[in-house]
Amino acid sequence: MRRRAPRPIATALETFTASIAPATVLAQVQGIWGAAVGDTIAAHATVVAEHDGVLEIVCDESVWAAELELLGPDLVARLTASLGRRRSSPCAVERALDNAPI
Repeated sequence: MRRRAPRPIATALETFTASIAPATVLAQVQGIWGAAVGDTIAAHATVVAEHDGVLEIVCDESVWAAELELLGPDLVARLTASLGRRRSSPCAVERALDNAPI
């Protein structure tokens, strides 16, 4: 019996990673959030829910909630591109919540 040649670890990891990929849109968005929106936004805003393609985002300060409202269309485009979805059915940012203590 012949011994098979070793496989590159990258091939094995790609296969493994694909088999455990998140099944929900929320998990997919949370997985790419930092890369898609940048470290600065990701440090102040977190995706907490998704309903019918609409993301709910919690911000640590109200100024970041306002910033996300302004950046909404650009963030939607970045997330859509990162997820590899068609432009006709993007995720949308419905609201940004201020999670700061009262």
